[in-house]
Amino acid sequence: MANIIPLSTSTSSSERRPEQAQHNGDLEVLDAYSAAVTKVVDKVSPTVVKIDVSHHYRRRGFRHRGEGEHDRVTGSGSGVIFTPDGFILTNSHVIHRAAAINVVLADGREFKADLVGDDPFTDLAVVRIDAQDLPVAELGDSQAIRIGQLVIAIGNPFGFQATVTTGVVSALGRSLRTEGGRLVDNVIQTDAALNPGNSGGPLVNSRGEVVGINTAAIPWAQGICFSIPVNTAKLIAARLMKDGKVSRAFLGIAGQVLELSRAAVRAHQLTGSRGVMIASAEKNGPAEKAGLQVGDVIVEADGKRVESIDDLHRFLSSDVIGKSVRFTILRLEKNLILSVIPLELK
Repeated sequence: MANIIPLSTSTSSSERRPEQAQHNGDLEVLDAYSAAVTKVVDKVSPTVVKIDVSHHYRRRGFRHRGEGEHDRVTGSGSGVIFTPDGFILTNSHVIHRAAAINVVLADGREFKADLVGDDPFTDLAVVRIDAQDLPVAELGDSQAIRIGQLVIAIGNPFGFQATVTTGVVSALGRSLRTEGGRLVDNVIQTDAALNPGNSGGPLVNSRGEVVGINTAAIPWAQGICFSIPVNTAKLIAARLMKDGKVSRAFLGIAGQVLELSRAAVRAHQLTGSRGVMIASAEKNGPAEKAGLQVGDVIVEADGKRVESIDDLHRFLSSDVIGKSVRFTILRLEKNLILSVIPLELK
C-alpha cells in the first residue's frame, strides 16, 4: 500500500514561507512602480497636446507664385503646455516651415496655434494658443537626473493620443546633431520607447517633473532614444518668447578639422593636438576683414581650445556678437593672434 503524504505539514509550510514572502515582496514592488507611473500620468497627461501641421507645395508644371493648386501635406507631433495662458514647448522639426499649426488638447478641444519662435539649432520651438487657465507641466531640473532613474515619456506616436512609455535614463552628456547642423550638448539618452509623433512631448521623472523634451530615436536600434534637457529648453523658450529667435554669431568661414603634428604642438606649446583649418572664407566676412586666410588653423578663441567645428559653434553664441574676439591661429610656422568681430547669423 502506497504511503500517503499530507499536502501540508508544518515542515513544508515553513519552507514555503520565504518563497511566499519573496513573491509578496515582488508584488509590492510592482504595485509601487505601477502606482508611481499612474500618479505621474494623471498629473502630466492633461498638459500634453497633439500638434497637427500643414505644409504647402506647388504642383509640378507651375512655375510662378499663385499658379496652380496647392496640396496640403500634414504631419503631427506632440507638445507640452508650460504656461496657463497657452505657451507650448515642442520640437522645431515638428513645426518648422508649417503653413498652419493646429493643437488638440487632452480634453479634446482644438485650437489654431501661432508660432512664437523656433530654433533649429537646438530642435526646440514655442507655439501659443488663445486659451486661459490651462493645466501646466512642472519643469524640473535636468542637472539633477541620474543614470538609471525611472523616466516616463508621454506623447502621440502615429497619432495615438496620450500614449505612455516608461524606461530609465540610459546615459547623460550625449551630443546630438540637429537638422540645423549644430550639436546639442548634455542630451539625455533613454530606453523609454519613442516613435514618430512622440517628438516634442515631455520626458518626466517619477515626481511628475519634465526633465526633457523628446526629440529623436535611432530607427534601426531598439531602446536608444534622446531628449533635449529641460534646462536647455527653459533657456531657449525664454529667448524665443522675448525675441522670437535665438541669436548666434558667425565668422563667415568654412572649416575642417586638422590633426596637428607633434612638432607643431611642442613648438607652440599647445594643449591639444587638433585645430580647425579655414577651407574657405566669405568675401568681406568678419574673418576675412580681420585678416584670417584660407589655410590658417584656428587653435584658440579667447583662450579656449578649438579642436573641432563644434567647439567653434559652442563659442559663437550671442554673447560674442559685435565684440572683439582674439583668435590664436597657426599660419605656416608662425603663431599669430588676430582680433575678429563676429556678426549676427541671419
